Amino acid sequence: MSDFKQMLLIDHDDTSKAAALLESEQELAAVAWAIVSNGALDSLTVAESEAVNSAAEIPASDTAEFASKILKGGDPLGDAFVRLRSPKQRRPFGAVYTPPGIVEAMVGWIAAKEQPARVVDPGAGSGRFLLQAGRVFPDASLVAVELDPLAALLCRANLTAAGFDDRSTVMVGDYREADFGSCDGVTAFVGNPPYVRHHQIEPRWKRWLTATAKSRDLPVSALAGLHVHFFLATLLAAKPGDIGAFITSAEWLDVNYGKLLRGMLTDGLGGESVHILAPEVLPFEDAVTTASVTCFQIGSEARSVKMRRVAKARDLADLSKGRRVSKQRLMQEKRWSPLLSPATSPPDGFVELGELCRVHRGAVTGANATWVTTANDPELPTRTLFPSVTKARELFDADDGVLSSLRSLRAVIDLPADLSELDEEDRALVKRFLRNAERNGAHSSYVARHRNPWWSVGLRSPAPILATYMARRPPAFVRNLAGAGHINVAHGIYPRDPLSDDALDTLAASLRSSASVAQGRTYAGGLTKFEPSEMERIPVPNPALLAEMSS
Repeated sequence: MSDFKQMLLIDHDDTSKAAALLESEQELAAVAWAIVSNGALDSLTVAESEAVNSAAEIPASDTAEFASKILKGGDPLGDAFVRLRSPKQRRPFGAVYTPPGIVEAMVGWIAAKEQPARVVDPGAGSGRFLLQAGRVFPDASLVAVELDPLAALLCRANLTAAGFDDRSTVMVGDYREADFGSCDGVTAFVGNPPYVRHHQIEPRWKRWLTATAKSRDLPVSALAGLHVHFFLATLLAAKPGDIGAFITSAEWLDVNYGKLLRGMLTDGLGGESVHILAPEVLPFEDAVTTASVTCFQIGSEARSVKMRRVAKARDLADLSKGRRVSKQRLMQEKRWSPLLSPATSPPDGFVELGELCRVHRGAVTGANATWVTTANDPELPTRTLFPSVTKARELFDADDGVLSSLRSLRAVIDLPADLSELDEEDRALVKRFLRNAERNGAHSSYVARHRNPWWSVGLRSPAPILATYMARRPPAFVRNLAGAGHINVAHGIYPRDPLSDDALDTLAASLRSSASVAQGRTYAGGLTKFEPSEMERIPVPNPALLAEMSS
């Protein structure tokens, strides 16, 4: 272990340097346990005890500087945890630690509204929100819920070093299963619920989400991320008058799986305000994600919710600000981000693209390594190989916005559902290919298991206009004169009624000149995504004007 005496040369406020002295999780656990064992929170769970049993041996006196920095408002244990455990290792727990300024703003908003008798932090991590709450609410009991046993141990150590251990409880387990018991006063729920995508959520919890939401007549999608589960668990655990503030990814404002949270905020959860950080702002040091702070009061009968977009993280300091949007309007909207900007109507002579065309995303193969191959793969029948756009770059690089040749494209293997359609020679090639695909697990991917039969990718017919949909720039709209297929790196634009080649050329040119990133859904770092429904809202010339411009 590094010499802890070096810390005597470090400024007490510089917690990052103290954290850097820890070289392993075993050393981190040892420091945490040395602090915890001197307090009232030393009754560990089995999982935490295992972390302590593997801890390095250090003198308890060497923890004095860590305890001092915690007492002064730092979190050297949390800083060390984030440094020692990579983002990839923390991803299954959704563990992203919140900067102090945002923690202070969220706890400050609660203090301006209520003096809670109890503060609960779901997914507490090292306990940053509870440390701040303990300082602001000297009489409140503090409850941490954390699934990761090492993080829970750090939380115990922080609460002990801060002097809050005699009014604290650390629950090691799943927040959705936690039983907090009754509380005579107001409970405040505050924290950073873990961000875990639905692919990593167990089927039983997806069933729990669906059944629980339906029992309350709330809209639900099993594709919701874990942070949405935590909002629902909070609604179940809270009583009217309880209050809360959570920071999460901002995706739920617009995506289909966020409809449950949008429904809760207008019915039951009592949405008070939503504050969205500009997507180019990256508030978390080690995570590229959007962020929004949602404030709520259970059972609130307020008829509106304050909404605002902030350009800098420090602008979150006052969470009382925002432009009021009626809950009635919020209930009618499928996306909430557009409510942050003034509505605009298409100019004279223009309509939304959706009135002229349908926009369809490309086919999902489920395993591009299996289903994308060379255009003239000799191992497969020619009739099963479809030259296709398989990389967005192929559209961005199209000369003059026109894809005129298939020569440089790879092919998608799209097999007929009924293999008896093939002649004997072709069927033998396909069956050999499928045996190899099965050995590589292509039949067991999520996508393959949800299509019938599993080997039929199902390419759409070539679209006359192809468009990219995710980049840090407006989409590329390309005339598909070559008749290429496309997978889910692109959208296909299909006219509802036949359009002449000249009209399609004019339409593609209009889209290139009028589309902007503001019309899409912007994610962290300025990455903008256009879902088909969003692309269909781009203004384009109406049929009469289109014909006039094409003549």
